[in-house]
Amino acid sequence: MAFPLILLLCLSLLVLCPSGYSQRSPSPGYYPSFRVPTSTFDREFQTLWGSQHQRREQDVITLWLDKSSGSGFKSIRPYSSGYFGASIKLQPGYTAGVDTSLYLSNNQEHPGDHDEVDIEFLGTTPGKPYSLQTNVFVRGSGDRNVIGREMKFNLWFDPTQDFHHYAILWNANQIVFYVDDVPIRTYDRKSEAIFPTRPMWVYGSIWDASDWATENGRIKADYRYQPFVAKYKNFKLAGCVAGGSTSCRPPSAAPMGNRGLSRQQMGAMAWAQRNFLVYNYCHDPKRDHTQTPEC
Repeated sequence: MAFPLILLLCLSLLVLCPSGYSQRSPSPGYYPSFRVPTSTFDREFQTLWGSQHQRREQDVITLWLDKSSGSGFKSIRPYSSGYFGASIKLQPGYTAGVDTSLYLSNNQEHPGDHDEVDIEFLGTTPGKPYSLQTNVFVRGSGDRNVIGREMKFNLWFDPTQDFHHYAILWNANQIVFYVDDVPIRTYDRKSEAIFPTRPMWVYGSIWDASDWATENGRIKADYRYQPFVAKYKNFKLAGCVAGGSTSCRPPSAAPMGNRGLSRQQMGAMAWAQRNFLVYNYCHDPKRDHTQTPEC
């Protein structure tokens, strides 16, 4: 009996298929994670909450969520720009309602109208893929109503099987989101009003986001499956510390310097968005796009 066409395509291209085949990403030609040295957790971070739900084993930091609490950490220093990444491994099985994150924020400094740049893994149910959500918040809308700029992706691999590297590069011109050095999204500075410019800290956390995380909150966290575990390692922090030297320059997003991505990087990003982008706030007819003029 001949293979169905979709399985032949999966086998030849290694695309993400129902049987679990994974696609090989195109080379971006430039690998910023290899240009930034690994930082030790104790040197760069401190526990923010849930210390009893956090464990350190050699170079791996494990966070977990159960019915009593989740856990989070925060960088010791705030940054005005830089490259911020970590290798993360997620939990398989039932994880609906669980949010595992790596992000930049100044929400403690500016509650209600803060800036934030997110990489979030939204939990799921068996047989369905995790969603990786990227998001940018900029000073709210002036009335303490924080406006999200979400773009969601599936991944071309199973993020529960091994560690993969996720990173945010933030400089004066743009924000770039990376998965294993493949840029999946850029957010350009079109005006200061819609671009984060105030210093931010680096955070990581696992928490119960049942109200919205999985199928818009339809499926909740089920603590019969606790604990929900996330593992972090290979932290990469290279940036300009807020209040530091004015001559500091953050790592480059591309081999051409801070002038935007190279043609090869743009091709890799187009591949990721063409095959794995599942939600773009700019294309959502239910959104009020007067609040997101960049669209």
